[in-house]
Amino acid sequence: MQDHGTGHDIQDPPLLHPLVYLEDGEGVTIGRVDTDSYAIFPPDGAQLVRWLADGATVAEAAERYRTVYGESADVEDVVAALDELGFLRAEGEAAVELAPVRWQRLGRALFSVPAWVCYAALVAWALVLVVRSPDLLPRSHDMVFSSYYSVVDVVLLVAVVPLIAVHEAFHALAARRLGVRSRISMSYRFYFLVVETALDGLVAVPRRRRYLPILAGMLADVLVLALLVIAADALRDPGGRPSLGEHVCLGVAFATFIRLLWQFFFYIRTDVYVLITTMLGCVDLHTAATRTLRNRANRLLRRPDRLIDETDWHPVDRRIARWYSWLILVGYSVSLCTTVFALAPVFLTMIVASFDRFGDGHTGVLRMLDACVFLLLTLTQFLLPIRIAVRDRARNRRVRAEHVVA
Repeated sequence: MQDHGTGHDIQDPPLLHPLVYLEDGEGVTIGRVDTDSYAIFPPDGAQLVRWLADGATVAEAAERYRTVYGESADVEDVVAALDELGFLRAEGEAAVELAPVRWQRLGRALFSVPAWVCYAALVAWALVLVVRSPDLLPRSHDMVFSSYYSVVDVVLLVAVVPLIAVHEAFHALAARRLGVRSRISMSYRFYFLVVETALDGLVAVPRRRRYLPILAGMLADVLVLALLVIAADALRDPGGRPSLGEHVCLGVAFATFIRLLWQFFFYIRTDVYVLITTMLGCVDLHTAATRTLRNRANRLLRRPDRLIDETDWHPVDRRIARWYSWLILVGYSVSLCTTVFALAPVFLTMIVASFDRFGDGHTGVLRMLDACVFLLLTLTQFLLPIRIAVRDRARNRRVRAEHVVA
């Protein structure tokens, strides 16, 4: 006899891939490390999965469940769920053998005790320099170190992109030292273009061991800030006049500080958001919060047919989303106001000045070229997040259509 949902013979023990189990709070996280497929099961459901993984048939697992818990369980539904998660092996399919995680040794060295001592000394050195010379504290005007806007744009781009890679590498290596795989991708948050490191395997790691991989990127930013301040001090003109090298270092340092500060915009799922949700034991707080806002709007507009069912949400997500959803609304409003009243005027001034060069008959060739390059770079920075958003929406629609067809 076969289970028509999975195609497996329910009289034979289902074949499962190697799984990991983590008891955390009221649930048990079960998953496949090689595919980063994870799900939270209730303790009794996790015990069922363990019996099946140990070679019990559907009937045997059902009987054991009845004996231990005093009630019946639909084991065939559990097997179907396991199949949907990709936990089951087809007949004749070999169990996946996990390859060692690369860069694990480097990750351990990077977060060893000697490394932490070096990090502390580096930050302390930078703090002493700033106290002795307050002008080494990065400020916004340090970013405009040239009258050629395109030069500022290109230098910041060339400097900032590798530093973003360092931020993400610290995330990845902090996780890889625990044996957790990672992957880096480009995405967007609100109107921000972001690079993010996916560490799905952290859900199968004890909660107290997740904090360092989550905060490692911010640690990298602090270390970069310290190094740039030290470099700026080393490049100072002996005569006391500001040097170009000092200005460039402090300009990049200010951009790094803004990126570090941006992590506290937790409402757009930054590192601090991941830290908060991990500490609270949430599963997908952002989705629950945005859907809570949507339900509130639909209730206000008296559209009960558009309400989203909240019963399937994780209990912690549902409880916290009631107040966190208001923070999302406030946070997006603050970001929008900051853009309109703080960032936009600066960009508009530079854009208008660049266009004015085209109407000025006395503008030299270099100034004209500078204006063209600056406008092109500015346009790219605005269009790239839109392009990624359109791509992601098209991919999501395609996945939903394939799911409906299946």
